[in-house]
Amino acid sequence: MGTARGFGVDVGGSGIKGCPVDIDSGVLTEERLRIPTPQPATPEAVANVVAEIVEKFGWQGPVGITLPCVVKDGVALTAANVDKNWIGTDARTLFAERLCRSPEEVVVLNDADAAGMAEMQFGAGMGHRGLVVVLTFGTGIGSAMFIDGKLVPNTEFGHIEVDNQDAEKMAAASVKDNLDLSYPEWAPRVTRYIQTLERFLWPDLIIAGGGVSKKGHKWIPLLETRSPVVAAALKNDAGIVGAATAAMNSTNE
Repeated sequence: MGTARGFGVDVGGSGIKGCPVDIDSGVLTEERLRIPTPQPATPEAVANVVAEIVEKFGWQGPVGITLPCVVKDGVALTAANVDKNWIGTDARTLFAERLCRSPEEVVVLNDADAAGMAEMQFGAGMGHRGLVVVLTFGTGIGSAMFIDGKLVPNTEFGHIEVDNQDAEKMAAASVKDNLDLSYPEWAPRVTRYIQTLERFLWPDLIIAGGGVSKKGHKWIPLLETRSPVVAAALKNDAGIVGAATAAMNSTNE
């Protein structure tokens, strides 16, 4: 019996990456391909890169695609760190046409929701009940929230106000890089952000994802939070895994 495989593409503010995924284990089956996000990241330009990645692997089946946007019924309703022309775009139809697939073969979802779904099924959130919040630190800050393992979609905790500014403008991983901050210098910013979030929520667990999760041992122990914080097990591959799994689950419904 062959391995069940899906295909996921994770669209971020700085890079677009994708590859096939073993959806039984949540493991990438090939080395992922990453292409810098086009600037400006218009719907058409991003769709072309997504198609390039899918075609590179010769993939013929369903495709899951994440966007740094609130997504409802395949339509992007916001645009964080991508071109504002995404707002109101029927992303599922756009990608389906560019990939020469039916809309039923394409699933589009929020990037942090996809990463969170992967962590809950295959990673740091496995078996956890109660309230689990996944925060992805990258170009911005994405969020996903789960109650007893069930996703509450399209949360936007990266945009809560912290000290009179958008949270991701003071605590995203891109801020660390742009200001050339060390992990000990950046960690207090993340602490301040999470403490502000904890004024409204009482998570049983916070999972820290994004590229900086690979170096979680350098900054997560420095955080001063009420909630336990752990690094994402799937690191920066979680979005790809979650997208691929969502696409396969959708076609099997």
